[in-house]
Amino acid sequence: MTISVFIDGGAGTTGLEIRERLAGRAELSLITLSDADRKDAAARKAALNDADVVILCLPDDAAREAVALIDNDRTKVIDASTAHRIATGWTYGFPELEPDQGEKLAATRYVANPGCYPTGYLALLRPLLRADLVPLDWPLTVNAVSGYSGGGKAMIAAFEQDDAPDATDTAFRAYALSLAHKHVPEMQIHGGTNHPPLFAPAVARVYRGMLVEVPLQLRAMPGRPSVVSLHDALSAAYAGSQLVSVHPLVEGLTTPSIDIEQVGATDKLELFVFGNEKVGQARLVAALDNLGKGAAGAAVQNLNILAGLPETAGLRL
Repeated sequence: MTISVFIDGGAGTTGLEIRERLAGRAELSLITLSDADRKDAAARKAALNDADVVILCLPDDAAREAVALIDNDRTKVIDASTAHRIATGWTYGFPELEPDQGEKLAATRYVANPGCYPTGYLALLRPLLRADLVPLDWPLTVNAVSGYSGGGKAMIAAFEQDDAPDATDTAFRAYALSLAHKHVPEMQIHGGTNHPPLFAPAVARVYRGMLVEVPLQLRAMPGRPSVVSLHDALSAAYAGSQLVSVHPLVEGLTTPSIDIEQVGATDKLELFVFGNEKVGQARLVAALDNLGKGAAGAAVQNLNILAGLPETAGLRL
């Protein structure tokens, strides 16, 4: 028995990456629409209702409309937009977030794919919050940089086409200076903290890749947690994970730098703990592909879980 999948918005950056990961998988059958049928409401509704699993790669409003078009009680939905990430009735699609998150995903019908920045942030913080190493009311800061593909077709054109309306040759651009980025509520709610983190994102002149960093002033924190205790908590949380790895602590003494393309075009998530016990400071760093574990790879991982298939099937390891 094959599982039918319909990618609504499959011509976009994330949709194309998902299609690549599903190609050649005999246990799945992909429902596709012609260019004309994609614009036909009846054909699109039929595809949404015929599929066993629908993956939405759409703007927020369009994603909500697509969900409303599904009028059966069996089709499962994975939404890659931000529309449902903190919505009631939706399960957050980060299988490694909590010890029982994978079980929750296997039992649900509606999955909200995580944002790329929150994936790195939550992977670093949740184990430390659970272990009471970081207080829930601690003022957290997130510094992050992404490849320009994270901005979709318009940003890709701006960086790659000289005649694009917003063409740019900048090397590095800080943004979200209003401190109201759409990922912040997702970070706070799924992190379980009392306050939103101060989020400082940026985009660099590189197509894909991402670094997410959480700096900690350990000497000012209750109990003054050690760098070793932070690393131990992260290592224990992801022991046995096929996608999330924690680099040895000694690398903090020998690694001079981390590139934004640390994991390449894979679906892996690599975590680092760098610290200096003498000054009581630590830098927690997550490296991922914004199009991999930050988007398409996460969607395929969630599809595998919903369908009862091997969790890493089709993923780039």
